[in-house]
Amino acid sequence: MRLVLDTNTAVSGLLWHGTPGQLIGAAEAGRIELVTSTPLLVELKGVLCRPKFAKRLAARGLSAQDIFDGYAALATLVKAAVITPTVARDPDDDAVIACALAASVDFVVSGDAHLLNLKHYQGIPIVMAAEAAKRIAF
Repeated sequence: MRLVLDTNTAVSGLLWHGTPGQLIGAAEAGRIELVTSTPLLVELKGVLCRPKFAKRLAARGLSAQDIFDGYAALATLVKAAVITPTVARDPDDDAVIACALAASVDFVVSGDAHLLNLKHYQGIPIVMAAEAAKRIAF
């Protein structure tokens, strides 16, 4: 099963326990495949470097670069598809959809209301982490 994680879900899974962390763990175990693109990796790196995550990273004895490198190595990199603007209220979310479309993923995993409100894009469901875990049947 192939998934693309929105940046908020990836950060949650990389820095905290919980369902997004279980998705990361499933990818590490080879049970699912995570897919990403250069625009999503750029966004992830920027978010991980935000000061608000410094304490969490320090508590785990890791740097933002360590976390980023691990995720970049774990996920399959694809060239994002070219799409027409889709998420008017948050154009950055179009990068998630473009990646999902290029990789023909089974679903997009997000906690972002702008994406979740779409429910699907060209047949690709957009779901929260709990729904993804249910579909994967952990």
